Amino acid sequence: MIKKLLFLFLFLGTTISYSQNITLSEKAKVSILTCGLGPESYAMYGHTGIRIKDSLKGIDIVYNYGAFDFSTPNFIGKFVKGDLQYFVTYGNFIDFYYNYQYENREIIEQELNLTPLQIRDLYQQLNQSVFSEERFYTYKFIDRNCTTMVVDKINGILGKEYIKSNTTNQSYREILYPYMTDFYMKLGIQLIFGTKVDEPATRLFLPYEFKDAISATKVNGNLIEKNKTTLLKVTQSELPFNWLNSIYSLITILLILVFLNKKWIQISYFILAGILGVFFSLVGLYSLHEEVLWNYNILLFNPLLLVFAWYLKKGIKDRIVLFGKVILALLLVYLAYMTTKIHFEIVWPFIALHFYWIGKIILQIKKVSN
Repeated sequence: MIKKLLFLFLFLGTTISYSQNITLSEKAKVSILTCGLGPESYAMYGHTGIRIKDSLKGIDIVYNYGAFDFSTPNFIGKFVKGDLQYFVTYGNFIDFYYNYQYENREIIEQELNLTPLQIRDLYQQLNQSVFSEERFYTYKFIDRNCTTMVVDKINGILGKEYIKSNTTNQSYREILYPYMTDFYMKLGIQLIFGTKVDEPATRLFLPYEFKDAISATKVNGNLIEKNKTTLLKVTQSELPFNWLNSIYSLITILLILVFLNKKWIQISYFILAGILGVFFSLVGLYSLHEEVLWNYNILLFNPLLLVFAWYLKKGIKDRIVLFGKVILALLLVYLAYMTTKIHFEIVWPFIALHFYWIGKIILQIKKVSN
C-alpha cells in the first residue's frame, strides 16, 4: 500500500506548478541519476532519471521516464500487447531521494559537462515533454524505456550520438541475464524472449550500462562526465541460498515425475508443455513487443506435443512413433542451436526430460512390435 501511495505521489508530482517560462541561471547543473535494483519485476534493472538543479533559482527537480498507471483499463492486456502508454513525470529531488531511501536502493549522480545553453535547451525540452502530448509514449522493452529515452534526450542536446553502447560484443540477452536473480522469474523471461534479444546490444538500454558509458564518453576531447557522486549508499544483505528457488528444485521435480513413471503424468506434462508452446506462438502474433517475436523455444515446448499426448492417450502406436520422431528431430535442432546461448544452463533439464520420455516411449513401442 505504501508503494502505491509513493507511486501516486510521484504521479501527482507532475501537476506541481513549476513555471515553464523560468530561465535557468548560469549556475544550473544537469546530472544523470542511476538508481539501484529492486526486487519487483519493473525495478530489477534499476532506473535512470535526469536531475536539473539551479540553486540561484531554487530549482531542484528530477524528470523520470517509464511511469505507468495501474488503473488503465485492460492494463494487463495492453501490457502484453505492447500498446500500454507510459509517460514522463517530474517532482522534487528530495521526494525522489526519500522514495529510493525507503526502497533501500542506491542513487549515483553523474553531473554532465554541458554548456549553459545546452542545459537551458534540455530544460525546455523536458518541460515541453511534461506539459504536452509528448508526455505519453508507447513503451518498448529495449528501444523505449526509462534509460533509452534519456540517452536520446542527452545525445539530441549534444547534436550527435556521442553516448553509445560499448557492449556490442554481447547480446541483449547476455547483458540482461545477470540481473535476473530469481530463478523461476529468470526461467520464464528467458523462455518468452525471442531472437531480438540475441542480437548484438547496439542500444544503451539499461541504467548501469548507461552510467558506465557516460564515464567513458568524450565530446571534443573532454569527458562528458564532470563528476560522479554516490548520493545514497545502501547496504544490501546477501540473500542466503534458496534451494526452492533454484535449478535444483526444478531438477528434483522433473526427476520425481520420471520416477513415478505414470502414463497419466506423462500425458498431463506433454499437454501443459504443448499449451505453453501454443502460447509462445500466439503471443508473438498478438504482441507488439519485438522481444517475443520468433521464439525458438517452441522447438522445446512444441505445440505438436498436444498431438503426441492425444495419440499417447488413445494408444495409437504408429502415430505416437511418427510424431515422437518429428518432435525429437526438432528437439535436436533446438539443442544444437542452444549450445551457444547463455540460458542453455537453465533449460537443459527440460531438454533431457523430453529426450528421455519420448525416446523411451518410442523404444518401448518398437520393442513390443518386434
